[in-house]
Amino acid sequence: MQTNLADFIKDTPEGHEAEAILRKCVHCGFCTATCPTYQLLGDELDGPRGRIYLIKEVLEGRPATEKTRLHLDRCLTCRSCETTCPSGVEYGRLADIGRHVVEQQVPRTGADRLKRIALREFVPRSGLFGTAMGVGRLLRPLLPRVLAEQVPHSSQAGRWPVRRHARRMIVLAGCVQPAMRPSINAATARVLDLLGISLVEQPAAGCCGALKFHLQDQEGGRDDARRNIDAWWPGIAAGEVEAIVVTASGCGVQVKDYGHLLKGDPAYAAKAARVAALSRDVAEVVLAEAPALQAILATKVAGRPARKIAFHAPCSLQHGLKIRGVVEGLLTAAGFELVPVRDTHLCCGSAGTYSLLQPALSRQLRDNKLAALQEGRGERIASANIGCIEHLCTTAVIPVQHWIELIDEKITESP
Repeated sequence: MQTNLADFIKDTPEGHEAEAILRKCVHCGFCTATCPTYQLLGDELDGPRGRIYLIKEVLEGRPATEKTRLHLDRCLTCRSCETTCPSGVEYGRLADIGRHVVEQQVPRTGADRLKRIALREFVPRSGLFGTAMGVGRLLRPLLPRVLAEQVPHSSQAGRWPVRRHARRMIVLAGCVQPAMRPSINAATARVLDLLGISLVEQPAAGCCGALKFHLQDQEGGRDDARRNIDAWWPGIAAGEVEAIVVTASGCGVQVKDYGHLLKGDPAYAAKAARVAALSRDVAEVVLAEAPALQAILATKVAGRPARKIAFHAPCSLQHGLKIRGVVEGLLTAAGFELVPVRDTHLCCGSAGTYSLLQPALSRQLRDNKLAALQEGRGERIASANIGCIEHLCTTAVIPVQHWIELIDEKITESP
């Protein structure tokens, strides 16, 4: 794709990156076939190719409009298009650049602006968010159905093993997961403890930064990254930390991107690159310990009927982190039977704050995904990202859990 970027951006780092991405696009349109919003709406401008054209026009000097912003707002940033693209177009990075420019040219007003400010200032504060969740659970019977769906039932964390192993990893607690599903990190700690690894949380760390960054407070998102790096760095510098474990794949994509986000910050560039290199989705960690896990599970699996599970691979896992088939393999090895699920590449509609900002489209995607997951008559749905889990839970007729919780349950079963 030929480009002629406008003076306001062409000589900036963002301009150079955008131009390199745009020049890879060959207009083939393969991406539209796997785009969830294009499939729902059938509008070229609500598919990746159309949005690329819109971003290109803005970067070449054509003023953005509210219509431009609307089509970019409807994008889930699921990155299914990146998996499909034969030319390696990094659509997610281009979308970040384009949205930031459009946001500056077409400022939001009224309720839309206030909603986004509230989300990026409230949700990342885990203490405040946890208190709000507690109040919401008390008032749940009195809330309208649409609001009640957003308030999950309480989840007990269970026992967290004491630190006793020479091998040590840090786990990201995040912002919403401690209040919504503390059981996920606790289950991870128990599984890794049996594999000879002690898992610890650093209280000074918090939100990964994705929420602010994707709500166009990009510097706020970078500040969240800097805070996490500061919290983790003493253990890393001392050589005590083997990995940074992330149990929410959406957060994992952001942490893996710290090196890119902070490459222009002399004080943090090297540290950010190191943290990104140490970041591991929990599936990668467990896969590396698969022989030891298999030995532990041997007595739990033999002679027992396999329980049927439907697995939803989050977009952030399969398209963002490019981890495909790993969780499915681990669940199968642990004695679960995975039922067939159609359209596994499509988003469930959670996509961070998308379910709150684009509720109609999000509900359509959720209902389509649940129909696909539940038609195989599995006993439970497993996934790998807190946003997907809670979004699917709102109307699922069977339990939805993180896959590591299923492994933890299997390990603790009586032989």
